[in-house]
Amino acid sequence: MKRIYTIGLTVLLTIAYTGCKELDLAPENTFTDLTYWTSQSKARSVLNTAYSQMLSSGYFFYNEALSDNAYNGRGDNQGAASLAAGTYDPSLARLKEEWNFHYQGIKTCNILLANIDRVPDIDEQTLNVMKAEARFLRAYQHFQLMTWWGDVPLLDEDIDIETALTLDRTPKTQVLEFVLSELEDVINILPANTEYAEEDFGKVTSGAAVALKARVLLYEGDWGGVVAECERLMNGTEFGSYALHPSYEELFLPAYQSNNEVILSLQYVPQFRTWGEFFDFAPLSAGARLNAMAPTQELVDAYRMMNGRMIDEAGSGYDENDPYSNRDPRLTNTIVYHGYEWEDAGGGSHTIYIEPGTAPAGEELDIYASGSSSTTTGYYWRKYFDPNHMDGFASGLNLILFRYADVLLMYAEAKNEQAKLSAADWDLTIREIRARAGFSDANALDYNAAWTQGELRAVIRNERRVELAMEGLRIFDIRRWEIAEDVLNGWVHGAQFGPAEIDNGYLRVNERTFDPSKHYLWPVPRDERNLNPNLGQNPNWN
Repeated sequence: MKRIYTIGLTVLLTIAYTGCKELDLAPENTFTDLTYWTSQSKARSVLNTAYSQMLSSGYFFYNEALSDNAYNGRGDNQGAASLAAGTYDPSLARLKEEWNFHYQGIKTCNILLANIDRVPDIDEQTLNVMKAEARFLRAYQHFQLMTWWGDVPLLDEDIDIETALTLDRTPKTQVLEFVLSELEDVINILPANTEYAEEDFGKVTSGAAVALKARVLLYEGDWGGVVAECERLMNGTEFGSYALHPSYEELFLPAYQSNNEVILSLQYVPQFRTWGEFFDFAPLSAGARLNAMAPTQELVDAYRMMNGRMIDEAGSGYDENDPYSNRDPRLTNTIVYHGYEWEDAGGGSHTIYIEPGTAPAGEELDIYASGSSSTTTGYYWRKYFDPNHMDGFASGLNLILFRYADVLLMYAEAKNEQAKLSAADWDLTIREIRARAGFSDANALDYNAAWTQGELRAVIRNERRVELAMEGLRIFDIRRWEIAEDVLNGWVHGAQFGPAEIDNGYLRVNERTFDPSKHYLWPVPRDERNLNPNLGQNPNWN
């Protein structure tokens, strides 16, 4: 905590300000200087810094490897390997780094809120909207903290070092109340997406605040609240106009990143503000240097057949010798498998050979081989590959935090948990999402009145998994469903490239342990407790 409140950052570069897209970032160590607050543009640069602190690309991507969807097989990127395997303790660097990351964002928001009234000649509407943006960002940071740690210090104003070193943690119930109250307040202040100009894409809107409030309530199991918030976005345009983009694949390509499905995304700018994780995700034959994180067989198996059946259902038509044919098209949009036809940036394509012993001479780069720099599971990622990337796979492609498909999925889940999911609700949500994905078989699209609530729950949960794969949300779903002890214990697997006598040939790639008595909450970082013993510790952690 001490590092946070002495603010030792020398932040970033200054970019010409155009809306929120090209972020003009101010050095944080100037924010508390009272002579700083002399213009609206300076205040905006502080706010843009708060936007830049929402989430890092590393957390966004490597959170996938905390779940059963992916395996961080090389290094311990963002602590993902340790967290997924259950081998961490309070000294893990990720814990301290993320704790500090979120509190740095909160501090930026609190400084802005404490000082923006000093800015001369700023009109009241602009002032109120900028304050609302900062309050949204501060609520988002508190939400992230309470989701990982439960009880955390609630900071609704800037504090000094002495206070930081003696703070107690605030009960999660109070943090939750604060987050929900702040979001409801700003919903009524922030403009809708339809009220912003194109160059303002990326700013927080009233729709983003509704979507965040729905997610907060979802994680708390407040089903009535989730339904109410989702209906604010689904019924009418008071809080913005959103719809499913016609193509799932296009959602994650740079030419379409301002589409009407996106509610809020992390903003990046080619050359100025980029991310580069795909350098360690893409096939080596596409220019990657190695494979650090790869999809698991468990995720691949979650994609249905085109007739709507799971691969282990009777009548699915699944052929283990031809496992990727007639599958949910989102599989091909998300995951690279053996025999995949990779579209090259300059036009044309080439085949990805992964199964050992299958590659023609000179095309062995992507072949699975234990201990090599290639895939550790027999798969690579495609979703979020930027065909316009620069050297080192540096990308200016935005990373989506909230999109309308998630709103529909939240709504379907909440209605089912209330035992109120009707055929009409299904058609508005799951049917629409599957039709957009490319399904046409009635068995995949039509509501089945014979399904029990439990069967519908399994269908909806699986739909979330495949629709939102590689968007960093799976770990939060399995934690809130309290199934982590089932899916994060034992082996996760790769493709069927191993000895037939062990797990039917599916590679054993990582053995994991999840202890439900403590792993549902992260431990308070050891260094933070050394600075402030009043923080205490979560159950069953030292």
